[in-house]
Amino acid sequence: MSSDVLLEEFEVLESIYPTELSKLSDTDIQIEAEPDDPGDSDESVKLLLKVHYPNAYPDVLPELSLEPVDGEFEDEELDALVADMESVGKDNLGMAMTFTLVSHLREILSSLIRERAEKKKREEREKERLALEAEEARTRGTPVTVESFKAWKAKFDREMAIKKAKEDEERLRGMTAKEREEWKRMTTRLSGRQLFERGRDLEDEALLEEGAVSVDISQYDRSAVEDEAEEEHVTFSDSD
Repeated sequence: MSSDVLLEEFEVLESIYPTELSKLSDTDIQIEAEPDDPGDSDESVKLLLKVHYPNAYPDVLPELSLEPVDGEFEDEELDALVADMESVGKDNLGMAMTFTLVSHLREILSSLIRERAEKKKREEREKERLALEAEEARTRGTPVTVESFKAWKAKFDREMAIKKAKEDEERLRGMTAKEREEWKRMTTRLSGRQLFERGRDLEDEALLEEGAVSVDISQYDRSAVEDEAEEEHVTFSDSD
C-alpha cells in the first residue's frame, strides 16, 4: 500500500467529515456515523466505525469494527452491519472505499431505526387491540358452548343435590316415624314443576346444539329457591 494513496484518502475524508473523523495512527481512523434519513423516528442512534488499513489496501478489505455511542444495539446487529459493509467493500476492491462504506452504514442505520419505529407502532396497536378485546369479553361475558354448559350444569346439580341432602337430613331429624314415611312417599313422586324442569333441560340442550348462547345462571338459582318454597308448604297428615 502506498502511503501517499492512503494519505490522499485521509485528506478527502477529513474534508467530508471534519468533526466526525479522528485519525488514530498512520493506518487507523475512526468515524462517527449517524442515520442520514431517520424518517419520523425520534430514536437517536450513533455508531463509531473503527477502520484499520492493512498493507495490501485497497486490494484487500480494511478491518472494520463498530462501537455504540448512542442508542442500544445487540451484538448480532453490530455483526450484521459489519458483514453488510464488508459485502459492499468487496465490490470496491482496488479503489479507495472508506467513504462508500460510511455512506452505506448511514443508509442501513436509517433503515434500521425506521424498522424499529414501525415495529414499535405495531406492538402498540396490538397492545391496544388486546386491551379492547379483553374489555369486550369482560362486558359481554363468556360465550357458553354445549360442552361448557353441560359441565356447568352437572356441577350446579351436584352442588344443589348436596345442599338439598343436608337440608333433608336436618328436616328428618325433627319428624316422627309416620311423618318420615309420608315425606319419603311425597319426595319419590315427580311434581308438575319437576316434570316441567326436566323437559326444559332437554330443550336447553337442543337449543345449545345450534351454537353458542348466553346463559343466565340466576334462573337456576330462582328455580331452586322456588322448589324449596314448595317443599316447605307440604303438609303432613296423620292418616295414610
